[in-house]
Amino acid sequence: MKFVAQRVSRAALSVNDLPVSEIGCGLVVYFGVRVGDTREQAKKCMEKLARLRIFEDEAGKMNRSVLDVKGEILFVSQFTLYADTSHGNRPGFTDAEVPERAKPLYEYAASCLQELGVPVKMGIFGADMHIEQVNEGPVTIIFEN
Repeated sequence: MKFVAQRVSRAALSVNDLPVSEIGCGLVVYFGVRVGDTREQAKKCMEKLARLRIFEDEAGKMNRSVLDVKGEILFVSQFTLYADTSHGNRPGFTDAEVPERAKPLYEYAASCLQELGVPVKMGIFGADMHIEQVNEGPVTIIFEN
């Protein structure tokens, strides 16, 4: 399981030019599921994400979490996080979980964040999404469990 979290002041996601989700201050999180990942891993991964201190405090230090700043998360499924580029120029995706197993884990991970008190907006699993985001910092964190 892997996520890429980017700190944003706002972000919007659309599919076929129709708005789907929008957030203000918070994180855009690209979430990938690897073959064999479990619900237990998803829960731990989301606990880490919710408490990740990547927002600045009054002293300008990254010392506050998305929970602390009352931010939101735009949560986007992205199997391409498990691209294998070690052979040739076309990435392979054999490490990415099949959609039938990945989608329930993506939805479960989002529910874990909501249970932790983080407002979550989601993309549409498997859709060709258009995402606009205004990065702050920029701050980008990659986490793999």
